[in-house]
Amino acid sequence: MYNETVLSHFQNPQNVGEIPDASGVGEVGNVICGDILRVYIKVKDNVLEDVKFMTYGCGAAVASGSMLTVLAKGKTVEEALQITNRTVAEALGGLPPQKKHCSNLAADALHKAIEDWRRKNGRE
Repeated sequence: MYNETVLSHFQNPQNVGEIPDASGVGEVGNVICGDILRVYIKVKDNVLEDVKFMTYGCGAAVASGSMLTVLAKGKTVEEALQITNRTVAEALGGLPPQKKHCSNLAADALHKAIEDWRRKNGRE
């Protein structure tokens, strides 16, 4: 069902956890499957110096959150906003059709975390 990349990120997820003094937090849920994904970002000098995630979801949601953090860490805010749900799914080498909605949570949560950071810093 899952390829090696998805299995690797599911079995050994990277950047799991919270950032207590996060610059921004974004959370997205899927009402159909019940998955929830929360992304924490730490922004310094317009760069995402740290990105972590937590999820209450399936293996595809865990893998998507993990891959998202790998893709976003070290990027400028503008570069991070270019990460889409499709970017995450492609970086994972694809997800089964019935699990693609899980990758949709990751980039959306990142974008909400950036919105939260912008709102807190008067950059709306």
